[in-house]
Amino acid sequence: MLQSLRIRNLALLDEVALDFEAGFTAVTGETGAGKSILLGGLGLLAGERADKTIIRQGADACEVEASLFFIDSGAVDALLATLDLPSCEEGILILKRSVAREKAPKITVNGSLTTLAALQRLGEHWVDFHGPSEPRRLLKESCQLELLDLFGQAAANLGSYRTDYEGWRALQAEKEQLSNATRLAPDQIDFMRTQLGNMDALDLGAEAIEALERDFQRMSRAQELTELSGALAAGLAGDDGVQSRVAALLKSARQLAALDPASAPLGQRLESAAVEINDLATEFAELGQQLQFDAEQAEELTTRMNTWLELKRRHGGDLAAVVLAREELRARLEAQGDLAGTLAKLEGRISAAEKTVRAESKALRAVREKAAKELAKSAAKGIAQLGFKKADFQIRIVTLAEPGPSGDCSCEFMFSPNVGEAPLPLHRIASSGELARVMLALKTVLADLDGVPLLVFDEVDANVGGEIGRVVGEKMAAIAGNHQVLCVTHLPQVAAQATCHLVVTKDQSGDRAVVKIAPIQANRKNRVSELARMLGDRTAKSALAHAEELLGR
Repeated sequence: MLQSLRIRNLALLDEVALDFEAGFTAVTGETGAGKSILLGGLGLLAGERADKTIIRQGADACEVEASLFFIDSGAVDALLATLDLPSCEEGILILKRSVAREKAPKITVNGSLTTLAALQRLGEHWVDFHGPSEPRRLLKESCQLELLDLFGQAAANLGSYRTDYEGWRALQAEKEQLSNATRLAPDQIDFMRTQLGNMDALDLGAEAIEALERDFQRMSRAQELTELSGALAAGLAGDDGVQSRVAALLKSARQLAALDPASAPLGQRLESAAVEINDLATEFAELGQQLQFDAEQAEELTTRMNTWLELKRRHGGDLAAVVLAREELRARLEAQGDLAGTLAKLEGRISAAEKTVRAESKALRAVREKAAKELAKSAAKGIAQLGFKKADFQIRIVTLAEPGPSGDCSCEFMFSPNVGEAPLPLHRIASSGELARVMLALKTVLADLDGVPLLVFDEVDANVGGEIGRVVGEKMAAIAGNHQVLCVTHLPQVAAQATCHLVVTKDQSGDRAVVKIAPIQANRKNRVSELARMLGDRTAKSALAHAEELLGR
């Protein structure tokens, strides 16, 4: 739940710090007072995009900060871990966001810097906004199906179905691509076979290619390398080389050891050096022999190197790209050799995948058919409480000709506000007020299934009044039994049923307009006055009496 909210320099608001309680909070104020600023602050913390125009004139930056408490923070902590952010301490999540005129925007979660995308993902876990446009969403088939699946708890069925459906469609696309591919001409096939033969003739192992490049480099500079290795061998073992000089030194070392036994270890080390010099001279001489390539070896090595360089140039510049090209070439040739057989095998896989998809779509449709009856019954009861005593509400399952991304069926919400009239699709008969009440009835039914702790309703009770306003308030209070509810409303019947009451006012007495937000539930006089204002006149005795009556209920 939302524990606290601090907003500074947002639009016309200077600064406000608010504490929130569980349950139902109403937000009221005159039209244009700035109630949207409160929702704007929450929207910023939920990851909504913003530009610098939201900053209060004369201020350098606006800031919004909130503290949220989760009884069980396991799901949020898991998401924080994937985002590389600190987990909640004692279930508390701290969000902070600032938008500056001259500096880059800054977002922190539990004290660590993060991105707008991360804030948006977190927002999906703690707040759900329902604005004035929400009822219009009911006219969309996708929204109706989404609500039905939420009620029927069909997420697992739908997820499994979509995975298999996408696999089925991928196989169909592969078949279509293969069927539409132009069969290669004989000369093209011959060319491809030649290319593949060149690749197969060349050992494309990493060690083999490394040896090829090394040997070619040696051959290219064979004369220079032979001369250098020969000079080294001669310098070590020649007539006037190091080896002959060390031999004379060894003789002297042995004489020294005979005179002074303590020097014997030094003589042994010199003898070891003489052995090593002898080995080096031999190995340099052998290296010179190895570097002498005959004409046949040189030609074969040059041919292999030219083949390798051409393959690199043609297929991407490294060994991995050449190996991949070889496998693709082999696959194309195999497909050309047995195109009909390849298509037949693919058709078998498509048939099996389609069978699975149709079975899963049938199971998903059964879940939806059952949910449609139960949701229609519950929603109809709620709609009747909202003033449609004789209304009829039904959910019709529409079977599709072919399975689609969401199954083999859609749904259609059917509504009749008056007795004796056949139910018709919502878009054909429902007014804005009727849509608002239908949506509210559905939201009441679905509230227990919504795992998001904070639900924000922005004037969803528009076009509703009279006795129905009281029922709307009761619905909000019912939803608040399992959620924290924040509702911006113009109906006193709704506001009176809130456990907490925030009033938004705009002061234009000074040089500039200033918006203020303050809780009034602790002061009964102030709350009665606000309800009386909403009823028409905060000074009228009848309005004040009616406000007292609303609170008394």
